[in-house]
Amino acid sequence: MSDNPYEPMPARVIGVSMEAGGIRPVKKIQVAFINEEDKNNFKNVPGNCAILSMIGQGESMISITSPPTEKDFLEFAIMKVGVVTTALHELEVGDIVGVRGPYGNAFPIDDWKGKDIVIIGAGIGMAPIRSIYNYILHPDNRKDFGKVTLMYGARTPNDLSFKKELFEYEDQADPDVFLCIDWKFGPNGMMDEDAQEGWPRINMKDAGATVIPPGQTRFTCFVPQLVEMIKPSPENTIAITCGPPIAIKFITQNLSKLGFDDEQIFTTMENRMKCGIGKCGRCNIGEVFVCVDGPVFNYKQVKELLPEY
Repeated sequence: MSDNPYEPMPARVIGVSMEAGGIRPVKKIQVAFINEEDKNNFKNVPGNCAILSMIGQGESMISITSPPTEKDFLEFAIMKVGVVTTALHELEVGDIVGVRGPYGNAFPIDDWKGKDIVIIGAGIGMAPIRSIYNYILHPDNRKDFGKVTLMYGARTPNDLSFKKELFEYEDQADPDVFLCIDWKFGPNGMMDEDAQEGWPRINMKDAGATVIPPGQTRFTCFVPQLVEMIKPSPENTIAITCGPPIAIKFITQNLSKLGFDDEQIFTTMENRMKCGIGKCGRCNIGEVFVCVDGPVFNYKQVKELLPEY
């Protein structure tokens, strides 16, 4: 491994899959380090990011979606939104990319042992927290944690990332999985009807009053409303969430209403990070550099950084 923090490590693409369609498609890219030394030295933990680079195109900071229990490869969920991510979407098995990292702090998973875990994702926000639930649910780690609840929503079923594994988890007794898709919109705003067959709408005026039919795990609603309806208990529980800022804002507010303390709620702040080592100033919030001091923060820290939350 080079002592130059800007020198990428070469990795080969060993898998590519389409995770979500629509106008902002998401692909999952699986890469393996070419050099054994790089593989052995790359010690990622849930919450870390890495920088992917392509010669002639540039580089981009991407959350690592695979857990550290995967020893032979790294996975990244990439939304096609710009020049670099478009180039990454064009990768094929066998292509070479550069990897720098891992960067950022991590979720304090060791502090969560013995606790129930609630994981709440919205849109592409499921990518940074996917590593957590797959780490916790791994057979080697599952006994260390209590009940696990996954809540996730996107615009449509086609926009849900990691559908295959989430649908498999949905069919199992562990974890508890609840999914949602957004309301239909008409000329006068939200329409009080199911967005799609099999996704019944919740009580539009009072989500918490919704009666959940036995076995029903899919709903028409927004993710904050899903939280309000499922009502996870704050007792001995940690909640982790990520998604668009507006979703995080209302998810955390609803968790607070349910009795969660600020230090029981964690999120990741996916600011536009560039260098990864706190030098370029692209991701700072005041004196805090998200690439170094984050991207993981508890809700108490978030409110100190961003009072509007």
